[in-house]
Amino acid sequence: MGLAFSLVLEEKMALGLAAPPRVRVPVESLGEQELVEHAIKERTERAQDEKMALSSSEPTRLWTDYTITSRVSGKTYRLALRGWQRGESYCSCPDFRTNTLGTCKHILHALRKLERRFPASVRRRPYRRTAISVHLRYGEQIELRMGLPDDLPASARKLVAPMRDRPIDDLRLLLRTVQKLETIGTEVTIYPDAEEYVQRRLLQRRIERTVGQIRENPSRHPLRTRLLKVELLPYQLDGIAFAAGAGRAILADDMGLGKTIQGIGTSELLARHAGVRKVLVICPVSLKTQWKNEITRFSDRDCQLVIGSAKERAEQYDNECFFTICNPEQILRDLGPIERTNWDLIILDEGQRIKNWEAKTTRAIKGLRSLLALVLSGTPLENNLGELYSVVGFIDDRRLGPAFRFFNRHRVADERGKVLGYKNLAELRRHLQPVLLRRTRESVMKDLPPRTTEIVRITPTEEQLDVHGTNMQIIRAIMRKEYMSEMDLLRMRKALLVCRMVANSTFLVDKQEPSYSSKLQELDGLLARLGAEEGRKIVLFSEWTTMLDLIGPSLERHGLGYVRLDGSVPQKARQPLVQRFCDDPACRVFVTTNAGSTGLNLQVADTVINVDLPWNPAVLEQRIARAHRMGQRRPVHVFVLVTEGTIEENLLGTLSAKQELALAALDANSETDTVDLSVGIEELKARLEVLLGARPDAPLDASEKARQQERVQALVERKRVARAGGQLVSAAFGFLSEMFPPAQETEESRQLAGLIRGRLEDCVERDAQGVYHLNVTLPDPKALDDLSRSLGRLLAHPEGGGAT
Repeated sequence: MGLAFSLVLEEKMALGLAAPPRVRVPVESLGEQELVEHAIKERTERAQDEKMALSSSEPTRLWTDYTITSRVSGKTYRLALRGWQRGESYCSCPDFRTNTLGTCKHILHALRKLERRFPASVRRRPYRRTAISVHLRYGEQIELRMGLPDDLPASARKLVAPMRDRPIDDLRLLLRTVQKLETIGTEVTIYPDAEEYVQRRLLQRRIERTVGQIRENPSRHPLRTRLLKVELLPYQLDGIAFAAGAGRAILADDMGLGKTIQGIGTSELLARHAGVRKVLVICPVSLKTQWKNEITRFSDRDCQLVIGSAKERAEQYDNECFFTICNPEQILRDLGPIERTNWDLIILDEGQRIKNWEAKTTRAIKGLRSLLALVLSGTPLENNLGELYSVVGFIDDRRLGPAFRFFNRHRVADERGKVLGYKNLAELRRHLQPVLLRRTRESVMKDLPPRTTEIVRITPTEEQLDVHGTNMQIIRAIMRKEYMSEMDLLRMRKALLVCRMVANSTFLVDKQEPSYSSKLQELDGLLARLGAEEGRKIVLFSEWTTMLDLIGPSLERHGLGYVRLDGSVPQKARQPLVQRFCDDPACRVFVTTNAGSTGLNLQVADTVINVDLPWNPAVLEQRIARAHRMGQRRPVHVFVLVTEGTIEENLLGTLSAKQELALAALDANSETDTVDLSVGIEELKARLEVLLGARPDAPLDASEKARQQERVQALVERKRVARAGGQLVSAAFGFLSEMFPPAQETEESRQLAGLIRGRLEDCVERDAQGVYHLNVTLPDPKALDDLSRSLGRLLAHPEGGGAT
């Protein structure tokens, strides 16, 4: 059955069970009109194909409010249908808010159904507004508008005259007008999205004066010492003011610069000046206890940690605490009680975890509603701009525009849609500047100790190279295929994993003793040297728990006390491990997998050893930032162990492009406007070629190829003829030698033979294979003896002409 299943996956196209992947229309190369037409066509197709249930608030009326439920997602949205043209109707779905098209698949689906349901006479009647409403118009820009009926009384008409048929910018005038209209008995409907928009604008105006004063001179502002229970660094107070002033923002400081304390400070500032009373913190499970500890340490606010069974967790969200802390996995399971709670502020720590916008957890988190939001992430962009787009969408889903416009504007693709790089990054930085703040270590380096990085290159054993080479052959064979099947991808992932593991030790692959590992030997020596230095504390990372098992005996052999943290360590037991490492002088090493690469404060350590390289440079930086961070008072020494001749060594060369893209998109001072990069299956193949140690193919010069092939063929022919000729000449002179019996060999002939051999040796060359060449190729050294001896006899014999 397994073989049959494998065959089906491998040969599904040949068996007629699947077609080759449909060629994607490269939206990156479309013009504005084509781009819009393509986007509408996609939504029209989905409107026709997807099953949806439509329900009317007034079944006898065409132009009224509806609800529509998608059978695919299970989500229900509100529709306000007002006409057949784009821009006349409204849908509460995320796509309508962001796509700038004035329509979406839900509106198109509803109009298609209603076209069959109502007669032409009804369909021709335009929508007539019967009451005043305050709503948002979603076009290229969001506009706050007031919808007005035609038959308004004179008193109401006079009040709304300044806002008729124009965007509303004066919010105070709007609120006074609404209040006066209600006083004279004229009802006004304010739609939920418009109400949220107005509230956010008013809040920003309330706090903008305080924020402006802080950012003007954060080093001397009194809130540096009064906002929290500890003194803030100037750049930290500036980050707090930025986040509070933006309302919905991303703090993208480098790891170790204090994003957690800035998140707590932002909450406190908004509580004092914007009435915030309910904050939801979403962080990785490994950081929940640390968040609680730091809230207690830095502020006087109370805190609820969400743990326990589903019933217990549901009750914990409904609390009176200022902070409530949960992890992303709980969002999916507890979505109901979370959505029923009115959150003033949502803080998303390690925000890069929502980089995949198609993941269920990402969709659930981005669906949460709050007036204010803050994302904390040292790496909002790890691999490509799509990840940054997803993270930014959580705090402002219109900031970067709809996806089809964003990628059209910033991606460079060929005619087949293959992404070659990114462009217009200066424009991207301008769009991000109001909502994203990033400070690098370099910008605050005066507050940080120096850091040195040493790459330790290690020669692998033959056993490691054998396993590595076998799996590299599998990868190369799969890469030569035109299309990759699911089974191909599974096999390739496994082979890549094996290559990475065997760079550490063969034991990680086969679990068989002996363990062949030159890296373990090198690490043993390194630990011996570092352990001999008094007071040195080490954080040691490896991606594999089995590798940590192999390292343990080495630590014990050198008398280095250690604690170990990996995914199997319960949440409650993690903080005591950190505390022991920090407080116990005998505990010299903190051994951990990537479970300890985020959130932990280990600045008591002055050494970081990376036993292996992660795929992503951001993870490497996260590891190092556990020690090289604010509060560190000593220089930090970083070791990166790399096994030569393996995928690990080539991995060093694949990290720079990601770093370049991250800096170009996030650094406000960057001057980079374009970055060459590839994505998708072609990008996968290209990066794998780099990992395999290959260089990209150059354009083919057909004429030069033909010339070189001719030269090679001529050389081969010449060698073949020379080899045959050499054998022939050798045989001939051997025959001549036999014609002269040994008795006829004289002293004179022997002397002549020696003289001839000496002269011939000056003309003979021996190549790398030990073959002798004299215009013709001699089969072996004996042929030279036969040749010289025969010539000597021939020349010395009277009939041969003597020495002449």
